[in-house]
Amino acid sequence: MSYKIKSRIWIESENNVLLGEGRVHLLKAIQETGSLSKAARSLNISYKKAWTLLDSVNKSAKKPVTINSIGGKGGGGAELTEYGQSLVNAFDEINRNCWAFLDEQLDKIANL
Repeated sequence: MSYKIKSRIWIESENNVLLGEGRVHLLKAIQETGSLSKAARSLNISYKKAWTLLDSVNKSAKKPVTINSIGGKGGGGAELTEYGQSLVNAFDEINRNCWAFLDEQLDKIANL
């Protein structure tokens, strides 16, 4: 019999979520698409939900995670700051390490 261990992690600051899988997906999509509205579309979420998630991250973070430019004829844009990219990289590493640890722990059950 094969077992799987499941877990999701998120990082909070004073009861506000700084990072979790959804927020990290949004930040990566902003970096890939160059705009919050395109990122929202690519993730099939509303612009309002994307804006709310991004606002939550920015309010919980030590520094701004995105640089936004105002729309106009060519449209606005958004990109991750160096700090924002560092947060994404750190979260990905934490997540990988967490899964590796949990897989090791699962052996305790599988080997009974």
